[in-house]
Amino acid sequence: MSENSLPLANDLKRSIDWKQGLSISLGVPLLILPSLGYIPMYLSAAAIVIWGLSVIQGFMQNAAYAEMATTFPKASGLPGYAQHIFRTENYKGKYDKGKLIGGFSAWSYWFAWNPVLAIFSILVGGYLHGLFPVLAATFTSYQLSLLSGLVIFTGLFVVNWFGLKDGAILGYVLAAVSLLPLVILSVAPFATGHVDLANITSNWLPADWAWDMHHVLILFGIFAIAQWSACGWETAAIYGPEYKNPAKDVPKALFACGTICFFSYVLVQTAVIGVLGVDGVAAEPISPLIPVAQAVFGNAGSVITIIMLIAAMVLIIQTAYLGSSRAMHSMSAEGNLPKVFGKTNRHGTPFVALLVTAAFNMVLISMGSMAAILAAAAIGYTCANGISLFAYVKAVKHPNLAKLERPFRAPRGWKHIAMLFGLFNLPLCLVGVVYLNSLEIGWTSTWLGFIVLALYIPIWFYSQGESRRSKRRRASAHPSDQDPDSDAADLDKLPTMT
Repeated sequence: MSENSLPLANDLKRSIDWKQGLSISLGVPLLILPSLGYIPMYLSAAAIVIWGLSVIQGFMQNAAYAEMATTFPKASGLPGYAQHIFRTENYKGKYDKGKLIGGFSAWSYWFAWNPVLAIFSILVGGYLHGLFPVLAATFTSYQLSLLSGLVIFTGLFVVNWFGLKDGAILGYVLAAVSLLPLVILSVAPFATGHVDLANITSNWLPADWAWDMHHVLILFGIFAIAQWSACGWETAAIYGPEYKNPAKDVPKALFACGTICFFSYVLVQTAVIGVLGVDGVAAEPISPLIPVAQAVFGNAGSVITIIMLIAAMVLIIQTAYLGSSRAMHSMSAEGNLPKVFGKTNRHGTPFVALLVTAAFNMVLISMGSMAAILAAAAIGYTCANGISLFAYVKAVKHPNLAKLERPFRAPRGWKHIAMLFGLFNLPLCLVGVVYLNSLEIGWTSTWLGFIVLALYIPIWFYSQGESRRSKRRRASAHPSDQDPDSDAADLDKLPTMT
Protein backbone atom coordinates (compact mmCIF):
# COMPACT_ATOMS: atom_id res chain seq x y z
CA MET A 1 0.00 0.00 0.00
CA SER A 2 1.30 3.40 -0.88
CA GLU A 3 1.76 6.08 1.70
CA ASN A 4 -1.10 8.14 0.37
CA SER A 5 -3.64 5.36 0.15
CA LEU A 6 -6.24 4.95 2.85
CA PRO A 7 -5.55 2.24 5.45
CA LEU A 8 -7.85 -0.74 5.14
CA ALA A 9 -9.63 -2.58 7.91
CA ASN A 10 -7.53 -5.65 7.19
CA ASP A 11 -4.44 -3.82 8.51
CA LEU A 12 -5.69 -5.33 11.77
CA LYS A 13 -4.38 -8.87 12.22
CA ARG A 14 -6.60 -11.93 12.81
CA SER A 15 -4.95 -13.13 15.99
CA ILE A 16 -7.61 -13.86 18.65
CA ASP A 17 -10.37 -16.41 19.31
CA TRP A 18 -13.69 -15.92 21.12
CA LYS A 19 -12.15 -16.60 24.54
CA GLN A 20 -9.62 -13.83 24.08
CA GLY A 21 -12.33 -11.48 22.81
CA LEU A 22 -14.40 -12.38 25.86
CA SER A 23 -11.48 -11.74 28.18
CA ILE A 24 -11.01 -8.23 26.79
CA SER A 25 -14.75 -7.55 27.20
CA LEU A 26 -14.97 -8.92 30.74
CA GLY A 27 -14.27 -5.47 32.06
CA VAL A 28 -17.83 -4.50 31.04
CA PRO A 29 -19.48 -5.75 34.30
CA LEU A 30 -17.37 -3.13 36.08
CA LEU A 31 -19.28 -0.41 34.21
CA ILE A 32 -21.97 -0.75 36.86
CA LEU A 33 -19.69 0.89 39.45
CA PRO A 34 -20.29 4.57 38.50
CA SER A 35 -24.10 4.07 38.54
CA LEU A 36 -24.45 1.51 41.34
CA GLY A 37 -25.43 4.23 43.79
CA TYR A 38 -26.86 6.65 41.24
CA ILE A 39 -29.89 4.77 39.88
CA PRO A 40 -31.31 3.81 43.33
CA MET A 41 -31.38 7.53 44.15
CA TYR A 42 -34.16 7.88 41.56
CA LEU A 43 -35.81 4.44 41.49
CA SER A 44 -35.01 2.89 44.89
CA ALA A 45 -34.97 -0.94 44.73
CA ALA A 46 -36.52 -0.91 41.24
CA ALA A 47 -32.93 -0.24 40.10
CA ILE A 48 -32.50 -4.04 40.23
CA VAL A 49 -35.21 -4.44 37.59
CA ILE A 50 -33.71 -1.67 35.46
CA TRP A 51 -30.37 -3.47 35.33
CA GLY A 52 -31.99 -6.76 34.36
CA LEU A 53 -34.10 -5.13 31.64
CA SER A 54 -31.10 -3.20 30.33
CA VAL A 55 -29.00 -6.35 29.93
CA ILE A 56 -31.95 -8.00 28.14
CA GLN A 57 -32.03 -4.94 25.90
CA GLY A 58 -28.38 -5.66 25.22
CA PHE A 59 -29.25 -9.19 24.08
CA MET A 60 -31.86 -7.79 21.67
CA GLN A 61 -29.48 -5.22 20.20
CA ASN A 62 -26.41 -7.42 20.16
CA ALA A 63 -28.15 -10.21 18.23
CA ALA A 64 -28.38 -7.71 15.37
CA TYR A 65 -24.77 -6.62 15.85
CA ALA A 66 -23.57 -10.24 15.84
CA GLU A 67 -25.28 -10.80 12.48
CA MET A 68 -23.67 -7.67 11.04
CA ALA A 69 -20.29 -8.75 12.40
CA THR A 70 -20.42 -11.95 10.35
CA THR A 71 -21.99 -10.27 7.30
CA PHE A 72 -19.27 -7.60 7.19
CA PRO A 73 -16.29 -9.41 8.78
CA LYS A 74 -13.85 -6.72 7.60
CA ALA A 75 -15.81 -3.91 9.26
CA SER A 76 -14.74 -3.06 12.80
CA GLY A 77 -17.77 -3.41 15.07
CA LEU A 78 -20.57 -0.85 15.37
CA PRO A 79 -18.48 1.97 13.86
CA GLY A 80 -17.67 -0.13 10.80
CA TYR A 81 -21.19 -1.51 10.24
CA ALA A 82 -22.96 1.83 10.17
CA GLN A 83 -20.32 3.44 7.93
CA HIS A 84 -20.37 0.56 5.50
CA ILE A 85 -24.16 0.26 5.26
CA PHE A 86 -25.13 3.92 5.00
CA ARG A 87 -22.58 5.02 2.41
CA THR A 88 -23.81 5.41 -1.15
CA GLU A 89 -22.13 2.94 -3.50
CA ASN A 90 -20.28 4.49 -6.45
CA TYR A 91 -21.18 7.98 -5.27
CA LYS A 92 -19.97 10.58 -7.79
CA GLY A 93 -20.87 13.79 -5.97
CA LYS A 94 -18.75 15.84 -3.63
CA TYR A 95 -20.30 14.89 -0.27
CA ASP A 96 -22.16 11.66 0.44
CA LYS A 97 -24.84 12.28 3.10
CA GLY A 98 -25.13 8.56 3.79
CA LYS A 99 -21.43 8.38 4.49
CA LEU A 100 -21.79 11.34 6.85
CA ILE A 101 -24.53 9.52 8.81
CA GLY A 102 -22.44 6.37 9.13
CA GLY A 103 -19.40 8.36 10.17
CA PHE A 104 -21.42 10.29 12.75
CA SER A 105 -22.62 6.99 14.25
CA ALA A 106 -19.01 5.83 14.57
CA TRP A 107 -17.98 9.15 16.11
CA SER A 108 -20.85 8.87 18.61
CA TYR A 109 -19.70 5.38 19.52
CA TRP A 110 -16.15 6.58 19.96
CA PHE A 111 -17.35 9.36 22.25
CA ALA A 112 -19.51 6.89 24.22
CA TRP A 113 -16.61 4.55 25.01
CA ASN A 114 -13.85 7.11 25.21
CA PRO A 115 -14.81 8.75 28.54
CA VAL A 116 -14.65 5.38 30.31
CA LEU A 117 -10.94 6.03 30.66
CA ALA A 118 -11.52 9.35 32.43
CA ILE A 119 -14.41 8.11 34.59
CA PHE A 120 -12.50 5.17 35.99
CA SER A 121 -9.30 7.14 36.42
CA ILE A 122 -11.31 9.51 38.63
CA LEU A 123 -12.65 6.51 40.55
CA VAL A 124 -9.15 5.07 40.97
CA GLY A 125 -7.92 8.42 42.27
CA GLY A 126 -10.81 8.61 44.71
CA TYR A 127 -10.23 5.09 46.02
CA LEU A 128 -6.49 5.67 46.41
CA HIS A 129 -7.18 8.90 48.25
CA GLY A 130 -9.38 7.06 50.74
CA LEU A 131 -7.19 3.96 51.04
CA PHE A 132 -3.76 5.43 51.74
CA PRO A 133 -3.54 8.28 54.30
CA VAL A 134 -0.04 9.19 53.14
CA LEU A 135 -1.38 9.86 49.64
CA ALA A 136 -4.33 11.82 51.01
CA ALA A 137 -1.90 14.01 52.97
CA THR A 138 0.20 14.70 49.87
CA PHE A 139 -2.30 14.87 47.00
CA THR A 140 -5.91 15.90 46.54
CA SER A 141 -8.33 13.39 45.05
CA TYR A 142 -8.29 15.43 41.83
CA GLN A 143 -4.48 15.31 41.60
CA LEU A 144 -4.48 11.56 42.21
CA SER A 145 -7.04 11.14 39.42
CA LEU A 146 -4.80 12.99 36.97
CA LEU A 147 -1.75 11.01 38.09
CA SER A 148 -3.66 7.71 37.92
CA GLY A 149 -4.81 8.48 34.41
CA LEU A 150 -1.30 9.35 33.24
CA VAL A 151 0.24 6.18 34.72
CA ILE A 152 -2.53 3.83 33.53
CA PHE A 153 -2.73 5.24 30.01
CA THR A 154 1.05 5.10 29.60
CA GLY A 155 1.24 1.50 30.84
CA LEU A 156 -1.62 0.30 28.62
CA PHE A 157 -0.16 2.08 25.59
CA VAL A 158 3.09 0.16 26.05
CA VAL A 159 1.24 -3.17 26.45
CA ASN A 160 -1.04 -2.61 23.45
CA TRP A 161 1.82 -1.41 21.24
CA PHE A 162 2.64 -5.06 20.62
CA GLY A 163 -0.80 -5.96 19.28
CA LEU A 164 -4.25 -7.05 20.42
CA LYS A 165 -3.14 -10.54 21.38
CA ASP A 166 -0.97 -9.16 24.18
CA GLY A 167 -3.86 -6.96 25.28
CA ALA A 168 -5.99 -10.10 25.54
CA ILE A 169 -3.32 -11.79 27.68
CA LEU A 170 -3.47 -8.81 30.03
CA GLY A 171 -7.24 -9.24 29.96
CA TYR A 172 -6.96 -12.86 31.13
CA VAL A 173 -4.91 -11.81 34.14
CA LEU A 174 -7.03 -8.82 35.11
CA ALA A 175 -10.33 -10.63 34.43
CA ALA A 176 -9.55 -13.19 37.12
CA VAL A 177 -8.70 -10.40 39.55
CA SER A 178 -11.57 -8.08 38.64
CA LEU A 179 -14.44 -10.55 38.57
CA LEU A 180 -13.48 -12.01 41.93
CA PRO A 181 -14.51 -9.00 44.08
CA LEU A 182 -17.80 -8.69 42.18
CA VAL A 183 -18.56 -12.38 42.66
CA ILE A 184 -17.59 -12.25 46.34
CA LEU A 185 -19.53 -9.05 47.03
CA SER A 186 -22.56 -10.46 45.19
CA VAL A 187 -22.66 -13.85 46.91
CA ALA A 188 -21.09 -13.32 50.34
CA PRO A 189 -23.78 -10.98 51.73
CA PHE A 190 -26.44 -13.62 50.99
CA ALA A 191 -24.30 -16.40 52.46
CA THR A 192 -23.56 -14.46 55.66
CA GLY A 193 -27.14 -13.27 56.16
CA HIS A 194 -26.36 -9.59 55.75
CA VAL A 195 -29.00 -9.15 53.04
CA ASP A 196 -32.33 -7.98 54.44
CA LEU A 197 -34.99 -8.56 51.78
CA ALA A 198 -37.23 -6.03 53.52
CA ASN A 199 -34.78 -3.33 52.32
CA ILE A 200 -35.87 -4.31 48.82
CA THR A 201 -39.53 -5.30 49.09
CA SER A 202 -40.51 -2.24 51.13
CA ASN A 203 -38.70 0.24 48.86
CA TRP A 204 -39.52 -0.73 45.28
CA LEU A 205 -40.18 2.85 44.19
CA PRO A 206 -39.78 6.25 45.87
CA ALA A 207 -42.80 7.38 47.87
CA ASP A 208 -43.35 10.36 45.57
CA TRP A 209 -43.13 8.35 42.33
CA ALA A 210 -45.93 9.07 39.84
CA TRP A 211 -46.41 7.95 36.26
CA ASP A 212 -46.57 11.49 34.90
CA MET A 213 -44.51 12.98 32.08
CA HIS A 214 -41.84 14.23 34.50
CA HIS A 215 -41.17 10.76 35.91
CA VAL A 216 -41.51 9.01 32.55
CA LEU A 217 -38.79 11.26 31.11
CA ILE A 218 -36.64 10.49 34.15
CA LEU A 219 -37.21 6.76 33.49
CA PHE A 220 -36.06 7.11 29.86
CA GLY A 221 -33.01 9.01 31.09
CA ILE A 222 -32.25 6.26 33.61
CA PHE A 223 -32.47 3.65 30.85
CA ALA A 224 -29.99 5.71 28.81
CA ILE A 225 -27.56 5.81 31.74
CA ALA A 226 -28.11 2.11 32.48
CA GLN A 227 -27.60 0.93 28.91
CA TRP A 228 -24.29 2.77 28.75
CA SER A 229 -23.21 0.23 31.37
CA ALA A 230 -25.41 -2.82 30.82
CA CYS A 231 -25.32 -3.00 27.00
CA GLY A 232 -21.63 -2.24 26.62
CA TRP A 233 -20.68 -5.86 26.03
CA GLU A 234 -21.24 -5.30 22.30
CA THR A 235 -17.56 -4.35 22.47
CA ALA A 236 -16.81 -8.03 21.89
CA ALA A 237 -18.03 -7.54 18.31
CA ILE A 238 -15.83 -4.53 17.57
CA TYR A 239 -12.85 -6.85 17.14
CA GLY A 240 -14.59 -8.61 14.20
CA PRO A 241 -11.64 -8.04 11.83
CA GLU A 242 -9.25 -9.51 14.42
CA TYR A 243 -11.05 -12.79 15.20
CA LYS A 244 -9.65 -15.89 13.56
CA ASN A 245 -13.16 -17.14 12.72
CA PRO A 246 -15.66 -14.26 12.98
CA ALA A 247 -18.68 -16.43 12.10
CA LYS A 248 -18.23 -18.53 15.24
CA ASP A 249 -16.10 -16.37 17.50
CA VAL A 250 -18.25 -13.21 17.49
CA PRO A 251 -21.57 -14.77 18.65
CA LYS A 252 -19.79 -16.90 21.27
CA ALA A 253 -17.92 -13.94 22.74
CA LEU A 254 -21.01 -11.72 22.71
CA PHE A 255 -23.47 -14.05 24.37
CA ALA A 256 -21.00 -15.45 26.91
CA CYS A 257 -20.23 -11.91 28.05
CA GLY A 258 -23.94 -11.01 28.08
CA THR A 259 -24.81 -13.93 30.34
CA ILE A 260 -22.06 -12.96 32.78
CA CYS A 261 -23.29 -9.35 32.75
CA PHE A 262 -26.89 -10.29 33.48
CA PHE A 263 -26.12 -12.23 36.65
CA SER A 264 -23.44 -9.86 37.90
CA TYR A 265 -25.48 -6.66 37.41
CA VAL A 266 -28.64 -8.02 39.03
CA LEU A 267 -26.84 -9.71 41.93
CA VAL A 268 -24.50 -6.81 42.72
CA GLN A 269 -27.31 -4.25 42.84
CA THR A 270 -29.48 -6.63 44.89
CA ALA A 271 -26.69 -7.23 47.39
CA VAL A 272 -25.91 -3.53 47.79
CA ILE A 273 -29.52 -2.50 48.42
CA GLY A 274 -30.18 -5.60 50.53
CA VAL A 275 -27.27 -4.79 52.86
CA LEU A 276 -27.38 -0.99 52.99
CA GLY A 277 -30.99 -0.20 52.18
CA VAL A 278 -31.94 2.61 49.82
CA ASP A 279 -30.97 5.30 52.36
CA GLY A 280 -27.59 3.63 52.93
CA VAL A 281 -26.90 3.59 49.20
CA ALA A 282 -27.86 7.26 48.95
CA ALA A 283 -25.32 8.02 51.68
CA GLU A 284 -22.54 6.38 49.61
CA PRO A 285 -23.54 7.09 45.98
CA ILE A 286 -19.99 6.92 44.57
CA SER A 287 -18.64 3.79 46.27
CA PRO A 288 -21.44 1.77 47.93
CA LEU A 289 -19.44 -1.45 47.62
CA ILE A 290 -17.04 -0.23 50.30
CA PRO A 291 -19.58 -0.19 53.19
CA VAL A 292 -20.90 -3.54 51.92
CA ALA A 293 -17.39 -4.98 52.18
CA GLN A 294 -16.97 -3.45 55.63
CA ALA A 295 -20.27 -4.92 56.82
CA VAL A 296 -19.44 -8.41 55.54
CA PHE A 297 -15.65 -8.63 56.02
CA GLY A 298 -14.68 -5.81 58.36
CA ASN A 299 -12.09 -3.09 57.72
CA ALA A 300 -9.39 -5.49 56.51
CA GLY A 301 -11.78 -6.95 53.97
CA SER A 302 -12.70 -3.54 52.68
CA VAL A 303 -9.04 -2.66 52.06
CA ILE A 304 -8.52 -5.85 50.07
CA THR A 305 -11.71 -5.15 48.13
CA ILE A 306 -10.55 -1.66 47.17
CA ILE A 307 -7.22 -2.98 45.90
CA MET A 308 -9.01 -5.63 43.83
CA LEU A 309 -11.48 -3.09 42.48
CA ILE A 310 -8.63 -0.84 41.38
CA ALA A 311 -7.23 -3.77 39.39
CA ALA A 312 -10.72 -4.28 37.96
CA MET A 313 -10.88 -0.64 36.89
CA VAL A 314 -7.64 -1.05 34.97
CA LEU A 315 -9.34 -3.85 33.02
CA ILE A 316 -12.35 -1.74 32.02
CA ILE A 317 -10.00 1.09 31.04
CA GLN A 318 -8.17 -1.45 28.86
CA THR A 319 -11.47 -2.51 27.26
CA ALA A 320 -12.46 1.09 26.51
CA TYR A 321 -8.96 2.02 25.33
CA LEU A 322 -8.96 -0.75 22.74
CA GLY A 323 -12.56 -0.11 21.66
CA SER A 324 -12.03 3.62 21.21
CA SER A 325 -8.85 3.20 19.19
CA ARG A 326 -10.48 0.62 16.89
CA ALA A 327 -13.41 2.97 16.33
CA MET A 328 -11.06 5.74 15.21
CA HIS A 329 -9.15 3.32 12.98
CA SER A 330 -12.42 2.22 11.38
CA MET A 331 -13.50 5.81 10.71
CA SER A 332 -10.15 6.58 9.13
CA ALA A 333 -10.30 3.44 6.96
CA GLU A 334 -13.71 4.55 5.66
CA GLY A 335 -12.49 8.07 4.92
CA ASN A 336 -14.58 9.60 7.70
CA LEU A 337 -11.58 10.81 9.72
CA PRO A 338 -8.20 12.10 8.57
CA LYS A 339 -6.05 9.17 7.48
CA VAL A 340 -3.44 9.85 10.17
CA PHE A 341 -5.80 8.25 12.72
CA GLY A 342 -5.64 4.97 10.81
CA LYS A 343 -1.86 4.60 11.00
CA THR A 344 -0.78 1.26 12.47
CA ASN A 345 2.60 0.01 13.60
CA ARG A 346 4.14 -3.28 12.43
CA HIS A 347 2.13 -5.14 15.09
CA GLY A 348 -1.15 -3.89 13.61
CA THR A 349 -1.82 -1.48 16.48
CA PRO A 350 -3.49 1.88 15.60
CA PHE A 351 -1.02 3.78 17.77
CA VAL A 352 -2.03 7.31 16.73
CA ALA A 353 -5.62 6.58 17.78
CA LEU A 354 -4.33 5.27 21.12
CA LEU A 355 -2.35 8.47 21.72
CA VAL A 356 -5.28 10.74 20.80
CA THR A 357 -7.64 8.75 23.04
CA ALA A 358 -5.28 9.08 26.01
CA ALA A 359 -4.77 12.82 25.48
CA PHE A 360 -8.52 13.47 25.14
CA ASN A 361 -9.22 11.66 28.40
CA MET A 362 -6.57 13.60 30.28
CA VAL A 363 -8.55 16.70 29.28
CA LEU A 364 -11.80 15.08 30.48
CA ILE A 365 -10.23 14.18 33.84
CA SER A 366 -9.39 17.87 34.21
CA MET A 367 -13.14 18.58 34.29
CA GLY A 368 -13.25 16.81 37.66
CA SER A 369 -16.93 15.78 37.48
CA MET A 370 -17.51 12.07 36.94
CA ALA A 371 -21.30 12.50 36.73
CA ALA A 372 -21.04 15.12 33.98
CA ILE A 373 -18.63 12.99 31.94
CA LEU A 374 -20.84 9.88 32.23
CA ALA A 375 -23.97 11.80 31.26
CA ALA A 376 -22.25 13.22 28.19
CA ALA A 377 -21.02 9.76 27.20
CA ALA A 378 -24.56 8.39 27.50
CA ILE A 379 -25.70 10.92 24.88
CA GLY A 380 -23.14 9.55 22.45
CA TYR A 381 -24.09 5.95 23.24
CA THR A 382 -27.80 6.43 22.57
CA CYS A 383 -26.98 8.05 19.21
CA ALA A 384 -24.57 5.25 18.26
CA ASN A 385 -26.98 2.45 19.17
CA GLY A 386 -29.96 4.09 17.48
CA ILE A 387 -28.16 4.69 14.18
CA SER A 388 -26.49 1.23 14.26
CA LEU A 389 -29.85 -0.50 14.74
CA PHE A 390 -31.32 1.48 11.85
CA ALA A 391 -28.29 0.34 9.85
CA TYR A 392 -29.18 -3.29 10.63
CA VAL A 393 -32.72 -2.71 9.36
CA LYS A 394 -31.32 -1.30 6.11
CA ALA A 395 -28.87 -4.20 5.80
CA VAL A 396 -31.73 -6.70 6.00
CA LYS A 397 -34.09 -4.83 3.65
CA HIS A 398 -31.73 -3.38 1.01
CA PRO A 399 -31.64 -5.77 -2.00
CA ASN A 400 -27.88 -5.64 -2.49
CA LEU A 401 -27.13 -6.04 1.22
CA ALA A 402 -29.82 -8.60 1.99
CA LYS A 403 -28.29 -11.15 -0.40
CA LEU A 404 -24.89 -11.12 1.32
CA GLU A 405 -23.82 -14.30 3.10
CA ARG A 406 -24.68 -14.33 6.81
CA PRO A 407 -22.85 -17.10 8.70
CA PHE A 408 -24.79 -16.05 11.81
CA ARG A 409 -28.40 -14.89 11.56
CA ALA A 410 -30.58 -13.30 14.19
CA PRO A 411 -34.02 -14.93 14.54
CA ARG A 412 -36.57 -14.31 11.78
CA GLY A 413 -38.19 -10.90 11.92
CA TRP A 414 -35.40 -9.39 14.00
CA LYS A 415 -35.49 -6.25 11.86
CA HIS A 416 -38.69 -5.28 13.70
CA ILE A 417 -36.98 -5.77 17.06
CA ALA A 418 -34.03 -3.69 15.86
CA MET A 419 -36.34 -0.92 14.65
CA LEU A 420 -38.18 -0.92 17.99
CA PHE A 421 -34.99 -0.54 20.02
CA GLY A 422 -33.60 1.94 17.52
CA LEU A 423 -36.60 4.18 18.16
CA PHE A 424 -36.27 3.53 21.89
CA ASN A 425 -32.76 4.98 21.69
CA LEU A 426 -33.62 7.75 19.25
CA PRO A 427 -35.45 9.79 20.29
CA LEU A 428 -36.81 8.46 23.63
CA CYS A 429 -33.61 7.72 25.58
CA LEU A 430 -31.84 10.73 24.09
CA VAL A 431 -34.61 13.11 25.19
CA GLY A 432 -34.74 11.38 28.57
CA VAL A 433 -31.04 11.67 29.33
CA VAL A 434 -30.98 15.35 28.32
CA TYR A 435 -33.94 15.98 30.64
CA LEU A 436 -32.32 14.00 33.47
CA ASN A 437 -29.05 15.87 33.03
CA SER A 438 -30.84 19.22 33.27
CA LEU A 439 -32.36 18.19 36.61
CA GLU A 440 -29.24 16.57 38.09
CA ILE A 441 -26.18 18.56 37.06
CA GLY A 442 -27.43 21.40 34.91
CA TRP A 443 -26.60 21.75 31.22
CA THR A 444 -22.83 21.25 31.41
CA SER A 445 -22.83 17.57 30.40
CA THR A 446 -25.46 18.12 27.70
CA TRP A 447 -23.45 20.92 26.12
CA LEU A 448 -20.27 18.85 26.40
CA GLY A 449 -21.96 15.94 24.65
CA PHE A 450 -23.46 17.97 21.85
CA ILE A 451 -20.33 20.07 21.29
CA VAL A 452 -18.09 17.00 20.97
CA LEU A 453 -20.60 15.34 18.64
CA ALA A 454 -20.94 18.53 16.56
CA LEU A 455 -17.16 18.80 16.17
CA TYR A 456 -17.38 15.80 13.89
CA ILE A 457 -19.01 17.86 11.12
CA PRO A 458 -15.98 20.07 10.28
CA ILE A 459 -13.63 17.12 10.85
CA TRP A 460 -15.65 15.06 8.34
CA PHE A 461 -15.62 17.78 5.69
CA TYR A 462 -11.85 18.09 6.12
CA SER A 463 -11.52 14.32 5.70
CA GLN A 464 -13.50 14.40 2.45
CA GLY A 465 -11.23 17.12 1.11
CA GLU A 466 -8.19 15.10 2.14
CA SER A 467 -9.54 12.04 0.33
CA ARG A 468 -10.13 14.02 -2.86
CA ARG A 469 -6.63 15.52 -2.75
CA SER A 470 -5.13 12.10 -2.21
CA LYS A 471 -7.18 10.77 -5.11
CA ARG A 472 -5.99 13.52 -7.43
CA ARG A 473 -2.33 13.03 -6.47
CA ARG A 474 -2.57 9.30 -7.06
CA ALA A 475 -4.38 9.77 -10.38
CA SER A 476 -1.73 12.26 -11.50
CA ALA A 477 1.15 9.99 -10.52
CA HIS A 478 -0.42 6.72 -11.74
CA PRO A 479 -3.28 7.40 -14.16
CA SER A 480 -4.04 3.69 -14.60
CA ASP A 481 -4.35 2.95 -10.89
CA GLN A 482 -7.71 2.17 -9.32
CA ASP A 483 -9.40 4.83 -7.23
CA PRO A 484 -7.89 4.38 -3.74
CA ASP A 485 -11.13 5.50 -2.11
CA SER A 486 -12.94 2.56 -3.64
CA ASP A 487 -10.33 0.25 -2.12
CA ALA A 488 -11.22 1.51 1.31
CA ALA A 489 -14.94 1.51 0.60
CA ASP A 490 -15.36 -2.00 -0.81
CA LEU A 491 -14.30 -3.84 2.33
CA ASP A 492 -16.73 -6.65 1.70
CA LYS A 493 -15.15 -7.34 -1.72
CA LEU A 494 -11.68 -7.91 -0.32
CA PRO A 495 -10.50 -11.53 0.07
CA THR A 496 -11.13 -12.97 3.52
CA MET A 497 -8.01 -13.11 5.65
CA THR A 498 -6.96 -16.36 7.29
